[in-house]
Amino acid sequence: MTLGEWVENSVKRFGRDGAATGVYGAVQELYEGGLGKIGEHIYNYGTPVWEKEWDVLVVLDTCRPDLLAEVSEEYDFLSGYNPERDRINSVGSRSPEWIRKTFDPDEHGEELEKTAYVSANPHTRDIPDPDALYLIDEVWKYAWDVNWGNVPPENLTDRAVAIGRKHDAERLIVHYMQPHAPYRTFVQEHPEWYSLTVGMDNPDDRPEMNMWERLRTGRLTVDETWRAYRDTLRWVLNSGVAPLLENIDGTVAVTSDHGEGFGDWWYYGHSTPAPIPPLKRVPWATTEASDSGELDPEIEPEATRLSDREVEDRLAALGYR
Repeated sequence: MTLGEWVENSVKRFGRDGAATGVYGAVQELYEGGLGKIGEHIYNYGTPVWEKEWDVLVVLDTCRPDLLAEVSEEYDFLSGYNPERDRINSVGSRSPEWIRKTFDPDEHGEELEKTAYVSANPHTRDIPDPDALYLIDEVWKYAWDVNWGNVPPENLTDRAVAIGRKHDAERLIVHYMQPHAPYRTFVQEHPEWYSLTVGMDNPDDRPEMNMWERLRTGRLTVDETWRAYRDTLRWVLNSGVAPLLENIDGTVAVTSDHGEGFGDWWYYGHSTPAPIPPLKRVPWATTEASDSGELDPEIEPEATRLSDREVEDRLAALGYR
């Protein structure tokens, strides 16, 4: 964020929220930006996923270890999960950073040649060299659901199973967008909070105040937001991960690209590459999977060419614009 953008945002806050809340928001945004500069240019850390053992890597976007622990006993494949023991530090604090570092051909070229990447995340465009991968399936380009503002978990699982059975890649990364916002219950109850319109001729479909601003200003509580976050995690575990594990073979690791700020460390969301624990700590849970052959994939990939506006709309639906 440039100084001019910060000033513009601050002026809008003063007019909308009043002086006291506006100043608080301006200072908080400046703080987040400062942490991001530290993470980008001065100090950062993390364990590359390539240093761990896995055949299939399930990436649950923005999933924190403490969130996964809250639901772990509901799923056999997560039973016994310990958030203090079963975690690593991610190489990124947000998706673009994680993708650039994880798929860096200079650092991990040999691994990339053996890896297929099936992704619901529009930041695949940040991959330094897509041709370095064995295969990439950008499912977000053709299996997006405008009503949810993301790729539903079952759509991604469908494609991951198809890729796993059809190709001979040694490793497979399956990158779900959930539990990343927009959270399922909030979309159902408050669709006006989100930019869900994709590919339409809308000059400005951005909400006046996003979810994180509502949380920061007290219009939402942490408990309300966390419940919606947890519900969205259950969505991906029930509709995405559970059926995936019944229709694929190998050692599976469940992790995330980064965490999420809920006011801890005075940080909300994950807008900058801040090297702080709420964003850097991610789960690392392992299990074994076996293909029952029960799922018959139905979604066919499409050679979809999206306009710049459509790409920006999909990022906006996820809160990136």
